[in-house]
Amino acid sequence: MTVQELLAEITAQLESASLAYGHGTTGPRDEAAWLMLWQLGWPLETDLVGHGARELTSEQVHQVRQLIERRILTRQPAAYITREAWLQGVPFYIDERAIVPRSFIAELIADESIDPWLSDATHQVLDLCTGNGSLAVLAAMAWPGIEVTGADLSTDALAVAHTNVERHGLSERVRLVQSDGLDGCRGPWDLILCNPPYVNAASMADLPAEYRAEPELALAGGSDGMDFIRRLLREAPACMTRQAVLVLEIGNERRHFEAAFPTLEVFWLDCSAGEDQVLLVTRESLLAHKTKAMVT
Repeated sequence: MTVQELLAEITAQLESASLAYGHGTTGPRDEAAWLMLWQLGWPLETDLVGHGARELTSEQVHQVRQLIERRILTRQPAAYITREAWLQGVPFYIDERAIVPRSFIAELIADESIDPWLSDATHQVLDLCTGNGSLAVLAAMAWPGIEVTGADLSTDALAVAHTNVERHGLSERVRLVQSDGLDGCRGPWDLILCNPPYVNAASMADLPAEYRAEPELALAGGSDGMDFIRRLLREAPACMTRQAVLVLEIGNERRHFEAAFPTLEVFWLDCSAGEDQVLLVTRESLLAHKTKAMVT
């Protein structure tokens, strides 16, 4: 069997299986290619079309088919099966102890959208709700002059993050701490990055199996998705330097965010999913909002 024939076969299998995607791929064709390349041990940048006529051994075909069957039967995200996820071209170890990394904040780090808000005084960066540590690692790579702290409530997630910090040789610049919100990492911070649990209760109830396979702690944000965020925005100013900013991902919860914080001035940052997934807020705006809240 050729590469082209096997790829067509497993793509059709995934298409007919009614799976959910979003953990590194967006559909059955991309996921089929990713899983096939991983199982064959070929580089992910391999052009499968260019190698379409290449003959595979019967053992290779069998192994790929087994992998696809496992993906369909278990409904696990492919990243949990391969133990690897890629973010902005950087590989990360991942397993069931942490959410599969897919934050849009990674794009904003890579395309320098956050850079205009930084300065020579930016030295201490916090990646709150760090999960597997991917944003902490990408921040350290993007800004060589800074020190990064990755914080998470989950000791399991921090164990995964430790693996990734070590993998990328950043243990001298990235430290990891267990913290319930900001309790264990008071700073002050020049920049806070946060991809928190923000999925509202109704959406949590409708999540497909692939997303339910992830730690609920990293996803569930209460009835309107804003439970963690309310506490964060209330406590953050006391943990930020004067010119600090907070970059916050809220996914599809903009409606709930604006209902919860109607007077808060924020800047919406454009990413591949649009202009309503990630926001930036200054310490000054957080303080002004807090003052308005106290008055009313």
